[in-house]
Amino acid sequence: MAYILCLETATTICSVSLFKNNRLISFRETDQKNAHSEFITSFIREVVEEADIDYLDIDAVAVSKGPGSYTGLRIGVSTAKGLCYALDKPLVAISTLQSMAAGFTNHLMSESFDVSEDTLFCPMIDARRMEVYTAVYDIHNREIESVNAIIIDQFSFQDTLKEHKVYFFGDGAEKCHPILSSNRNAVFIDKFYPSATMMIDLAFDCFQNGKFEDVGYFEPYYLKDFIAGIPKVKGLK
Repeated sequence: MAYILCLETATTICSVSLFKNNRLISFRETDQKNAHSEFITSFIREVVEEADIDYLDIDAVAVSKGPGSYTGLRIGVSTAKGLCYALDKPLVAISTLQSMAAGFTNHLMSESFDVSEDTLFCPMIDARRMEVYTAVYDIHNREIESVNAIIIDQFSFQDTLKEHKVYFFGDGAEKCHPILSSNRNAVFIDKFYPSATMMIDLAFDCFQNGKFEDVGYFEPYYLKDFIAGIPKVKGLK
């Protein structure tokens, strides 16, 4: 038996889930923007209290490692590492995009969608303007096209869509819909975002196989360098 705490802060969604083995026992989430630092510690306390366990009963902490928001990832990873240090527990890092693909595939299966072995899944995270963080996975959650930051135009995924039906989802997919939806093999799903509830299959597999991160040296997977905005305070440049 293992208690695994999962933290998802890579996008505007901030969520925390607690699993007993691979069974969800407690969950908190908000889509309030720029509020990760405000909610994450209280969410952790609430799920632990609701499960009626002690912090020391947690066997591992899993965190969504990115790609995604620079600030969101820093908050999630810093919180996860702090817990691991304090509790002397292992750290598990999960790809945000792969977690989304796993959650989406499970959703389709539970809703009895017609999905074949050739169907592909493309989670997208908004990276501003027409750029997205994305990757492509098959029905078994294996990576078909590697994680990348791409600018979407009418030729994006052209070769892939010739051969496969592709589901696009995530906040990045919403802005790509008008450009790619004319292709009959492109299917867009609205309002499907990252969640800590989607992390457990990957996290539990890592836990069982001892795939842990070095708590001292682990860093989020930003994919792109952080570029600070121009200060708007008078006198700063």
